[in-house]
Amino acid sequence: MADEINIDMQKAGAARSGSVILVVEDDRNMRELIANVLADMQPDAEIVCVENAHLAMEYVENNPVSVVVTDLRMPGGDGIDVLTFVRERSPSTQVVLVTGYATVESAVDALKQGAFDYLRKPFETVELRCTVERALQHHLLSTENVRLRQQQRVLSEKGDLIGESQAIVKVRKLIDAASAYDCSVLVTGESGCGKELVARQVHMQSARRDKPFVAINCAAIPENLIESELFGYKKGAFTGAERNKSGLFEAANGGTLFLDEVNNASLALQAKLLRVLQDGSFYAMGDTTPCNVDVRVIAATNKSIPALIAKSEFREDLYYRLIVMEIGMPALRERRDDIPLLTYYFLNKYATRLSKPVKGMDTEVLGVLLRHDWPGNVRELENVVQRMLILTEGEKIREEVLPQHLTEKRAAPGKSLDFLPPQSLEEIEAYFIRKTLRETQGDRALAAEILGIDKSTLWRKIKRYNLDV
Repeated sequence: MADEINIDMQKAGAARSGSVILVVEDDRNMRELIANVLADMQPDAEIVCVENAHLAMEYVENNPVSVVVTDLRMPGGDGIDVLTFVRERSPSTQVVLVTGYATVESAVDALKQGAFDYLRKPFETVELRCTVERALQHHLLSTENVRLRQQQRVLSEKGDLIGESQAIVKVRKLIDAASAYDCSVLVTGESGCGKELVARQVHMQSARRDKPFVAINCAAIPENLIESELFGYKKGAFTGAERNKSGLFEAANGGTLFLDEVNNASLALQAKLLRVLQDGSFYAMGDTTPCNVDVRVIAATNKSIPALIAKSEFREDLYYRLIVMEIGMPALRERRDDIPLLTYYFLNKYATRLSKPVKGMDTEVLGVLLRHDWPGNVRELENVVQRMLILTEGEKIREEVLPQHLTEKRAAPGKSLDFLPPQSLEEIEAYFIRKTLRETQGDRALAAEILGIDKSTLWRKIKRYNLDV
């Protein structure tokens, strides 16, 4: 028996990157039966058989395991010992207990200690297959949750511009280029897609990072007040001006002024903005002495400036002053690959802020989020995640807390599968592998690095999902 165990362990070590199912059973016939059933069900998984709890714990200590199928009653240590050890050393590993009728009560108690499920002897092979299949899916979801948390943690250290899609990679390159030079920047994109995040990231990577970053929304302040907000005023400049007041340009001196929705600025205000951009000077309201400042201006628009110029609603000379560098922020529907990362970023952010014990979500929930078009972009996704967290009572977000408008909406006809990934874990995995291979032009080594798996694992998954690369 020892030789058989050693052979099994060597085989598992050779395929350590794939799924490993560990069978712990002291009865040789039962052990072989379970192994054969699971081998037929999971041809890509490695089935490892050991005869006692001690060998099982030794194996888990030194090898990654997806699922453990263990007998409850064994000489020299029982299934509860295995369960306790696995929960401490490998929390994502799922444990399925196999028990006789007389020990069902003990198995139920084990569920409270973290076991995934239990099977009662004698069991049907289809029951074994279904239980282990669900355990494997649960393991995959758990490890994916951990991977996404790790990814979003690394990305958040670079700034709050979360994402790994080709569109976001391009935005980051433009941010790097704009940060290296002290020039005006125009950020374009729909409302809620993260234009201010881009502006802040340009500022934080620039030589002005230690100076103020001041933001103003040109659409949020009435036209008769915005000039005084930007340029300030002198005492007596108008009724109610009882003291001198500095404007935001002075507040941002040495740093960056972000003008959000600059397309809403009046033509009169545009003329004054142009002067500041040209020579760095302006007049406060009621003052005859110019004020000089050193400010970098980053503007953002959710409308087409050329279209406004054609309607004589925006100054062409100001447009060319602002657009020394243009950074286009894509809509969320144009970078669906980033939705899982963004979702888990917001989940962790608000779970901490709201003191909720939520650690993940059902695959079906993620599938719904992936299919939605997000007209409100990242801001809408953030609000949806926050709402679901508030309504969730347990450790996992489930379908019942999804907003009604997401569950009722049906996919629009004519869209390709690339933008409508299905709900099952395997199909979502195949979807992201296919997308990554396409974006790397079939470079498997690069795709494996991006996906965080080794090349042999990627090759097996390509073969398993019959992906055309």
